[in-house]
Amino acid sequence: MPLLEPDPDALRPTAREAGPSPDRVPDRQAHGTPEPLRGDLVALLGADKVLTKISDLVKYASDASPYRFLPQVVVVAEDIDDVSAVLSYAHGRGREVVFRAAGTSLNGQAQGEDILVDVRKHWAGIEVLGDGEQARIGPGTTVVRANTTLSRHGRVLGPDPASAIACTLGGVVANNASGMTAGTTRNSYRTLSSLTFVLPSGTVVDTAEPDADERLAHAEPALCEGLLAVKREIEADADLVKRIRAKYEIKNTNGYRLDAFLDGSTPVEILRGLMVGSEGTFGFIAEVVFDTLPLDRKLSTALLFFPSLTAAAAAVPKFNEAGALAVELMDGNTLRASVSVQGVPADWAELPRNTTALLVEFRAPDDEAREANEEAAARVLETLDLVAPVPSVTNEFTRDAGTIAGYWKARKAFVTAVGGSRPSGTTLITEDFAVPPSRLADACAALLELQERHGFDAAVAGHAAHGNLHFLLAFDAGKPSDVDRYAAFMDEFCALTVERFDGSLKAEHATGRNIAPFLELEWGPRATELMWRIKQIIDPDGVLAPRIVLDRDPRAHLRGLKTIPKVEQIADPCIECGFCEPTCPSHDLTTSPRQRIVLRREMMRQPSSSPVEGELLDSYGYDAIDTCAGDSTCKLACPVGIDTGAMMKDFRHERHSSREERIAALTAKNFRIVEASARLAVAAADRISDRLLGSVTRAARKAVRPDLVPEWLPEIPGAAPRRMPSTSRVGAKAVYYPACVNRIFGKSEGRRGPSLSQAMVAVSARAGKPVWIPGDVAGTCCSTIWHSKGYAEGNRVMANRIVEAAWGWTAGGKLPLVVDASSCTLGIAHEVVPYLTDENRELHAELEIVDSLVWAADELLPHLTVLRKLGSAVVHPTCSMRHLGDEAQLVAVAEACAEEVVVPDDAECCGFAGDRGLLHKELTQSATAGEAAEVRSRPYDTYVSANRMCEIGMDHATGRSYRSVLFELERATRPGQRPVSR
Repeated sequence: MPLLEPDPDALRPTAREAGPSPDRVPDRQAHGTPEPLRGDLVALLGADKVLTKISDLVKYASDASPYRFLPQVVVVAEDIDDVSAVLSYAHGRGREVVFRAAGTSLNGQAQGEDILVDVRKHWAGIEVLGDGEQARIGPGTTVVRANTTLSRHGRVLGPDPASAIACTLGGVVANNASGMTAGTTRNSYRTLSSLTFVLPSGTVVDTAEPDADERLAHAEPALCEGLLAVKREIEADADLVKRIRAKYEIKNTNGYRLDAFLDGSTPVEILRGLMVGSEGTFGFIAEVVFDTLPLDRKLSTALLFFPSLTAAAAAVPKFNEAGALAVELMDGNTLRASVSVQGVPADWAELPRNTTALLVEFRAPDDEAREANEEAAARVLETLDLVAPVPSVTNEFTRDAGTIAGYWKARKAFVTAVGGSRPSGTTLITEDFAVPPSRLADACAALLELQERHGFDAAVAGHAAHGNLHFLLAFDAGKPSDVDRYAAFMDEFCALTVERFDGSLKAEHATGRNIAPFLELEWGPRATELMWRIKQIIDPDGVLAPRIVLDRDPRAHLRGLKTIPKVEQIADPCIECGFCEPTCPSHDLTTSPRQRIVLRREMMRQPSSSPVEGELLDSYGYDAIDTCAGDSTCKLACPVGIDTGAMMKDFRHERHSSREERIAALTAKNFRIVEASARLAVAAADRISDRLLGSVTRAARKAVRPDLVPEWLPEIPGAAPRRMPSTSRVGAKAVYYPACVNRIFGKSEGRRGPSLSQAMVAVSARAGKPVWIPGDVAGTCCSTIWHSKGYAEGNRVMANRIVEAAWGWTAGGKLPLVVDASSCTLGIAHEVVPYLTDENRELHAELEIVDSLVWAADELLPHLTVLRKLGSAVVHPTCSMRHLGDEAQLVAVAEACAEEVVVPDDAECCGFAGDRGLLHKELTQSATAGEAAEVRSRPYDTYVSANRMCEIGMDHATGRSYRSVLFELERATRPGQRPVSR
């Protein structure tokens, strides 16, 4: 055992509920997947594709829904062969299979109680066809990722769910999710060109193949005949045909798409329609080809406030007629709850109770069309009775991209904002339904009255243009009285929607476990029995996703409701929506932020020292804490700003012994010596082989602890120059602070030219903005070293030291402090604040801390002459830049230095995270896999970023040599050489 291995008991929960939760994982499952299931699947697929630990099963047991079902095993399928093998195994042994991609489904569609197959990790990718009119997309690709690629072609997908940042196209198609603008014409059912899917029998169908029907008839004759028989039966019943057509005049995802039998003429065409909205019960969608739509970039958007729900609803048809693409409704409770979302005006909390807002957006391909839209909108505005109850309300249309993004952020955060403000320990249920748009106001009023009568906090939002409303319910699933109250509400709500409004019980979230018992209420016995028959035709053995769409148990929606135990305050508001997952560097390696919280909640459900808790604690150290990059990009993705990275840093602190904390504090107090020693060690390493250094550090890691001893990587550069360039305080326009990492590490092997500090000094002087480097920067640091590792006292020592030094250097904040590493800029500007004394916090507030990128883009570029450009540059924006909001400046500087600048579509945090990539290089390898593949797909003239450790990480990931964009700016503007462009 390593010398300093941390004690898992340090993470054992100390504050629990009164007793173990009724839905806790029982002791008998502590050892994970039972035999022979474990051995069978490992033999069939290989150990690396089969997850069997109880921690793996728990982290897959929750999704964005109010349900929780523990799988027996999780299979991470890599290809269709794996899927077919699992289906064949399940058939032969009477087992059940559920497919899971992003886990953003709101009604338990991504949960199973037997074999759960992860079809996200290995299934991402997009191929643009033609000029972008079509796109071939893997089911594990997020909507945002697909649209990022399509946007370069001026195209976009039709479906646009609010969870686009996280939800994947396989789930979007399987649920027929639509969103703000899709309605009934731009959804998956209407915009899919073709599908490739695997039937429960293992038969693979590509609906685009010219002989697809012939192949299917040969492989599945009974299935084909069964589908055609249902088609004939439906078409022979005129009343049923009329009913089916009427049901899809408004948004409807409840049950199976019976109109597929009317729209398709062959078994393959019928199956293509049936697969949309089938929720994984008919097969696995392995690939989709979408017909894309024009991306109209000229936006005109307004957030309009009305005195009442009725007044807002009355305005909806007017904007529809005027050509608005989106008309989104938010009631007063939703608006007030949204103040928890970063950027939402705080005065929304004071909005009167009855206030209702419409978010209205027009989109146009050009300025002329946009002006026509704005004229039409102005005519509508003249007829409306708008209110401005708080100062932030403007009731005006805007073209400003930042303002528009803020409006949409507030709207898309409905579930997480309202859900995040729910009482601690309560379960959240999200439902959606649709009514004819003309009945919108009545439906809203009826819903709010119903919620209040049953004791639920009333809040409603939705796609008003399409009569589609969403609402939330929060209750304690551990209290039978609360469950009974929820059940009574659902009975009355479903009857109200169907009998009073002839509406859809599911508009875009698909049937799911919550509405399955009410399917016959909406569709009637005739159509419902046809759906049962279709399931029997396609999946006669009931292998796929039982009980998710069809369930005869009238109380099925009450089964599997999850309790939400209280956890650490920073994470307690989490509703497990999964928005954080795509941004997390470790989500393909160990755990995502959501899973870190899910695992913690299971610990809280357990009695102290239970076998399950012990297993979870043993896994949590590496899976959750050690492999968290601590970059806090999860906070940026989370609509309510939950910072799971900060939570992991707190756990790192809890695992430290008092001796480790004392050593860390001593290191901070003597950092000048530590810095000089580190630079000498790097310089000495230049004379020792990488192989030997790697062997020595690997041995030390085994002896001490992998999370304390970095591993030597060949990409680690040589030492920085011993001396900083000569500068003068007199006449300086800024104080230049070379980060400690740039005082220790120099240029990559083989690089010629100035050091980073020399380049910075030179280019600043060239622009007439000279900078001064203080003579006593050695021994100071941004404090990130201690902050990221959870060393509290060392963090306090260095945080206060750097602020006091910066105060003196900048003459009390009179000069800006320019920092040449983005993570250090973030550290000094923001992360040190909680660790400062009251006096130093006041000093910090007077400092102007500027990242070198911002300095270069805003202050230097306007005064520089670019004399030569490279042909191409690929850019790696860092996670710190995302926090600072200065990615645009990085691109601007790169564009000044190269004719073509590319930001990879898969660019995310590299996971190097200071020295985390040296402690766990597998983290960077996993985090950069997509970006590295893009970068290696073609050559570039230069590879640039603005953070030395991230550059080392990208060197290691790509085999290319990254460096600060400031080097390229200095080279591009250096006088005395002939201007060239290549």
